[in-house]
Amino acid sequence: MTEYTAPRLAHTAHLDPADLAGVRTLLDAAFDGDFTDEDWDHALGGMHALVTDPRDGAVLAHGSLVPRRVLHRGRSLRVGYVEAVAVRADRRREGLAGRIMAALEEIADRAYVLGALSASDAGAALYAGRGWQVWPGGLAALGPSGVVPLPDEEGTTYVRPAPGQPLPDPEATLFFDWRDGDVL
Repeated sequence: MTEYTAPRLAHTAHLDPADLAGVRTLLDAAFDGDFTDEDWDHALGGMHALVTDPRDGAVLAHGSLVPRRVLHRGRSLRVGYVEAVAVRADRRREGLAGRIMAALEEIADRAYVLGALSASDAGAALYAGRGWQVWPGGLAALGPSGVVPLPDEEGTTYVRPAPGQPLPDPEATLFFDWRDGDVL
């Protein structure tokens, strides 16, 4: 296994155009062309964790943590939402995704009440193995025309309370803020 430095952490505002282009290239390849412009927009505006190749600076692994608002039982929760986690195909199974997640979890634990993410089938084992829990309750979004139920996201949305914070009541729905493209 190749040794890598710790993931570099940077806010979107502190990534230069070459960094952003490298991340987008990685995401387009990792998601087999199914990474949309809306998905890209969702990954921006927060903290990024990147692992780069020490030889040529190519982005090998990435994940971002962006702020979201979630209503739960009449309270607006500050949520760190994990986006755009990917590892270059020839570097998978080297622990890079775990390193990316550890860096993002540290930020989420210190800055947010709750971490949340939507997992693909391929990523679900990574998150479950790190202690993330499938949200057992209802999911919805507060859309431009009102509440939009999200039954298709049930079973794929994971949460992780910050240390000392209780898991939100699963009997109550989590209402996510609206965004274009996939809401979760």
